[in-house]
Amino acid sequence: MKLMVLILNKTDALEYLLEGLSAAGIGGATIIPSSGMAMTLSKMNSSFLSSSIRSMFSGDEDDNKTVISVIDNDQLELARRVVYNTVGDLSQPNTGILFTIPLDFVEGRRKSKRTELPAKDTAEQSKDEKGKKETS
Repeated sequence: MKLMVLILNKTDALEYLLEGLSAAGIGGATIIPSSGMAMTLSKMNSSFLSSSIRSMFSGDEDDNKTVISVIDNDQLELARRVVYNTVGDLSQPNTGILFTIPLDFVEGRRKSKRTELPAKDTAEQSKDEKGKKETS
C-alpha cells in the first residue's frame, strides 16, 4: 500500500479529479486546504518577496488543496492517469506535485468491494440471535 499525496495548485480541477479517482475505484481521500511557501510569505508581507512577485499572489483565489489517499500498489498508475487527464502535465508550472510514500501498516481502511463479505440480512441476524437465546 501507498500513501498518495497530490498538492493541487489547479483547484478548479478538484471536483473532476475526485470524480475520476472515485470512478477508477479509489474510494477515499482527504482534502486539506494548504498553501505554498511563496503564497504564505506574500500574505505575511515578507521582505523576501519583491513587490512584483507579491502582486502575482494578491487576490482572493484559493491557495491549493492537498489530496491524500491510501491506495493499493496496483492503483498507482491508474491514479496517475486520472491526475494527468484532469490536471494536466505536472511538469508544467502551477499544476501540482504528486508523490507516494510506502506504507507498512494501515488500519481502519474500508476494504475494497471485491474482498468485502456481504453483510447479513437483518432478518437473518434476528433469527440467529433468537436461536442463540433459545439454546441458552
